[in-house]
Amino acid sequence: MEKTLQNIQKLHEVWSLSRPKELISFDQINFNDLVNSIISSGPFYYYIIDFFDLTLSNISPNIYEIHGLKPETVGLNHILETIHPDDMEFVIQAEAHITKFFYEKLGKHKLLNYKMNYSFRSKGKDGNYILLNHQALLLSLDKNGNSGKSLNIHTCIDHLSNHNTYKISLIGLNGEPSYMNISLDDDGKNKIEFSKREIDIIKLISDGYNNDMIAKKLSISPLTVKKHRSNILEKSECNNTAQLIKNCFQQGII
Repeated sequence: MEKTLQNIQKLHEVWSLSRPKELISFDQINFNDLVNSIISSGPFYYYIIDFFDLTLSNISPNIYEIHGLKPETVGLNHILETIHPDDMEFVIQAEAHITKFFYEKLGKHKLLNYKMNYSFRSKGKDGNYILLNHQALLLSLDKNGNSGKSLNIHTCIDHLSNHNTYKISLIGLNGEPSYMNISLDDDGKNKIEFSKREIDIIKLISDGYNNDMIAKKLSISPLTVKKHRSNILEKSECNNTAQLIKNCFQQGII
């Protein structure tokens, strides 16, 4: 238990590097619209974290079904305590790596244009560990570009895999490119970068569209779609579409 508390404190220290100096509201999008836009590949819950004081709000009732935690009394540390001890160090390093990636490579002004994603094992309601996919979408920044409020979504993906890849993905919004397969030990050198058009095609493939249907939907030629699909498989090092879709579900792209 003492080790768990020490690790939680480390995570708090990572967040303290980019915490805002004042309480921030968000009004970029209606919260109900935001929640209704969530597409999940399994049972999930969500909450909003305010990095000013690390309090939670808008906690999904499903957190009880997954963790046995009551939404009316749950705090951030209760959720962090469910993380598998062997995955906690990865979560700490992943959060630090994401901050570094934005501050040094993308620019922290682009934080609102990305959804951050990785997975970890977490203790379920029955006491057994399950694999959760963590997605974080920042809703606000302070005037210095520090994190304000974030919508966090945790999805059970045991039906897709019981193996944690220990990789990070940054899913681009508003036309930004997406980055997959970021390792903690290679500083992003081996990351996979997908363009907005490639992400659009991946999503349509997952919806069952064939090449002709995708071409019509995106107003491009079937030959162009075929070329995009070939490039996508090559970039992702996937042998077929089924493997691609599985990996993209795991990494939060679809």
